[in-house]
Amino acid sequence: MTSLDKRYDALVIGSGAAGSIAVKELTERGLEVLLLEAGRDISEADFTPPPETRPQAMSISLGGRMRSGLKGQYVQARRAMFKEQTSPFLVNDWQHPYSSDGEFLWIRGRQLGGRLHSYGRVLLRSSDHEFKAASHDGHGEDWPISYADLAPYYDRVEEFLGIYGTSEGLPNLPDGKYRGPSLLTEAEKKFKATVENRWSNRHVAPWRYAAPNLHRVPLGILAARKTGRLTTRTDAIVQKITVNSKTGLADGAIFIDRNTKAQSRVYADVVVTCASAIESVRLLLNSAGDAHPDGLANSSGLLGHYFMDQTPSLLFGDDPNHPGSESTDQAPPDPYYPPIGGVYIPRFENLDSTTRSDFARGWAVQGTIGRMPVPDGAGGVVGLMGFGEMLPYYDNRITVHSRRTDAWGIPIPRIHLSITDNERALMRAQVRGLREMAEASGYRVNFAASALGLDSKKIWPDADPLSRAIFRIGIKRSLAMGAAIHECGGARMGSDPAKSILNEFNQAWDVPNLFVTDASAYVSNGGVGPTLTIMALTARACEYIAREHANGSLHQRSEQAR
Repeated sequence: MTSLDKRYDALVIGSGAAGSIAVKELTERGLEVLLLEAGRDISEADFTPPPETRPQAMSISLGGRMRSGLKGQYVQARRAMFKEQTSPFLVNDWQHPYSSDGEFLWIRGRQLGGRLHSYGRVLLRSSDHEFKAASHDGHGEDWPISYADLAPYYDRVEEFLGIYGTSEGLPNLPDGKYRGPSLLTEAEKKFKATVENRWSNRHVAPWRYAAPNLHRVPLGILAARKTGRLTTRTDAIVQKITVNSKTGLADGAIFIDRNTKAQSRVYADVVVTCASAIESVRLLLNSAGDAHPDGLANSSGLLGHYFMDQTPSLLFGDDPNHPGSESTDQAPPDPYYPPIGGVYIPRFENLDSTTRSDFARGWAVQGTIGRMPVPDGAGGVVGLMGFGEMLPYYDNRITVHSRRTDAWGIPIPRIHLSITDNERALMRAQVRGLREMAEASGYRVNFAASALGLDSKKIWPDADPLSRAIFRIGIKRSLAMGAAIHECGGARMGSDPAKSILNEFNQAWDVPNLFVTDASAYVSNGGVGPTLTIMALTARACEYIAREHANGSLHQRSEQAR
């Protein structure tokens, strides 16, 4: 095993939503940072614009899914919102296996930037309807922070990335700092009028989305490189976070070269894990040692527990009253990715009072109407996805497998996630609600489904019988839990070390110089996508790290033990 000569102020593990912000915030505050990314580097060749083709009719995408599966992406190809264009930014499932009790669909990317190359760029703020939900309904625990604590960091991240959106004045979807407006298509305006006139508690807003990143390398990493204080190492799979036996502090990590499988050792004053919810929990569990026999920072015994994802539902159809397609994307054009935009309906049930007693909390809707290119005369494509709030349950957890390993000999994660009657009622309401809104708007519905399956035998009226039969078999697996790609929890924050892994600054109670800032820190998941909140939590934690590192409190004992 070789050791890197230099000792760094901070080691950041993972280069996606959390890691890219972490390296920016830390280097701009004067810290020398090493970034380890398990996947490959990226280049302009990865973003060669696709050849121009004639618009195709909306289809089940069986051909593209089969091609991805034959390349080793037999899990990634199941994703509900399949796009062959983003498949190169997702993992090879032969090399990256995982185990699950029942169906769990884990969609993940390993390259510089992680899933920032395959997500929809929708960035939404959470509110105290998420952070303080337990105080209202008694389910689970409140977060140790409130919206007011995070608001300045939402501002900071939004202004840095360049967000397009409109101010709506909704307490359950706080307004942000916008570079410009986002607009609805004519078909979406009609949808908004129909929904809001019929359901007074539903508000249809335009997407809030990030400007395209034409640099491709995440903007936070570019900003960090400008400081001259960032070292980036791709193809570096972290096997274990190491702990100094004399001080009890984390002192670095051991990583494996993805290509040569050679081991290396790196030392740092502070360790920040940003690897994604499942991967960070897996890493902490695999970092068990004499002082931490059940996993690093796990004296509470809760590491891996309270794992969640949002309950997924999906409706696809077409709008015969608005044929063709329209784009209202106000951001600069991207030659590789198509324009984006759409409709968002924030959670509307059980907000300030109980409006539905058959389930706790509620669900939100994200979709597009009339934006996808179609052949001349074809109805505009309608795609609506529901995201419901799964409650946190102790028994839903991440563990590591006792026998199976990945291609680099590292124990793989085991995902234990079961739904209850609460989530089943929620998904039934989601599918029913999506269909009601679509039919009220005059759309022809191709299908509506959730992790519970299809709601009707009448699907894809224009598809051939074989494609329909294959779709019926596969749709439940494509919409299994995990399909929302908003997995979170497992190393949750809290105010009590006996009931959480991290404090309000994402700092491990047991190891004061260890921080976890990705979605594993979530206490509850809400119906809002987690990406912007992950970034804001990271910015807040890194401000704290820089302050504490400057006064020596995070590494003083480590230096004395060297």
